[in-house]
Amino acid sequence: MRVDVLHRTQRLDGTPEQVFPFFADAANLDAITPPLLRFRTITPMPVEMATGTVIQYALRLHGVPLRWTSVIQVWDPPHRFVDVQLIGPFGLWHHEHRFAPTGDGGTTMTDLVHHGVGLGPAGALARRLFVLRDVDRIFDHRERVIPGLLAADVAARR
Repeated sequence: MRVDVLHRTQRLDGTPEQVFPFFADAANLDAITPPLLRFRTITPMPVEMATGTVIQYALRLHGVPLRWTSVIQVWDPPHRFVDVQLIGPFGLWHHEHRFAPTGDGGTTMTDLVHHGVGLGPAGALARRLFVLRDVDRIFDHRERVIPGLLAADVAARR
C-alpha cells in the first residue's frame, strides 16, 4: 500500500489552552467535516476523550454509506492528540493534531495525516481518481470553517 502524507498548518486565534477544548469535543468533528460527506458521530455524547477512547461515525463517501471507527492513540492536552482508524474506508489513517503557541497569543495548529487506500490495483486507481483530491478538500473545508466555529466556542466558554 502506498502511504501519502498530508501536512497542513493554520494559525488560530487563542492560546493552545483556549483552542484545544474545541478539538477535544468529538461533536465538533461533525461541524468541521464537509456537508457532502453527511458525517455524523454515532457514539453517544459526550465522549470522554483520553488515550484509548474509541469513537464511531457514519458517513457517505461518493454516495456510499460507510462506518468509521477510530481510536485516540495519543492524548496530550493542550499540545497534541492522535487518532487512528480502526475500521473505515482507508487501509491506513493516522492523524496527528499538534497545537503550538505562536508567541503573539495565537496557536499554530498542525495536521499531519498518513493515509493509504490499500485494496491493490483498485485502491491505486481510487487513490489517483479521487482519494487524494477528497482528502485535500476535507482539509480545505476545515481551514475555512474552523476559525468561525472556534471563535464562537471560545466565546461561549468565557
